[in-house]
Amino acid sequence: SKYMSGVARSQAFCYYARMNVIGITGTFGAGKGTVVEYLTKTRGFAHFSARALLTKEVKQRGLPLNRDSMHTVATEFRKNISPGYLMEKLYAEAAESGKNAVIESVRALGEIETLRRLCPTFTLFAVDARAELRYERIRSRQSETDQVSYKKFLSDEERENVSTAPWRSNLRACIKAADHIFTNNESLEKLHQQIEQVLTSLEK
Repeated sequence: SKYMSGVARSQAFCYYARMNVIGITGTFGAGKGTVVEYLTKTRGFAHFSARALLTKEVKQRGLPLNRDSMHTVATEFRKNISPGYLMEKLYAEAAESGKNAVIESVRALGEIETLRRLCPTFTLFAVDARAELRYERIRSRQSETDQVSYKKFLSDEERENVSTAPWRSNLRACIKAADHIFTNNESLEKLHQQIEQVLTSLEK
């Protein structure tokens, strides 16, 4: 099929171009964006965002721009089209760019399977931190989707941590499946050191 030949092409491209494709998963407010920023600013990675795709879709549907709407739309895409639908779209853009790429953010086991299938050299990074610290971070971001109570923050996250269906969000399962896990409870410098260490090992 046309789709399968596209998959085969992208696998070959990823392998022979020696393109580094890194996916980012992790808990809310753990520092996924900080890792992305490090990769784009210090290492020249191109950035492809699931949040940007979902924001566009949520706005087109006239839904309120919050985490509930984004979760609903993402789950619908993964369930009705394919578990890896969002990642297929983002990976196609990444392959077209021909650059080392970071894809943010991976939230379901089906998405990990899709990226590993599409790109033999795919690496999954996960970021985690203490819940109170993460809540402080999301509150300071001033994003529309992050202005919630601590209780709502914890219940939203719990909703994305429980399901075993490949098309449903399961952040904890994604973190467990990651190739490298960064703990971001300390300084920015400490996080940067962890990332640099892993990137150096990947380049060997």
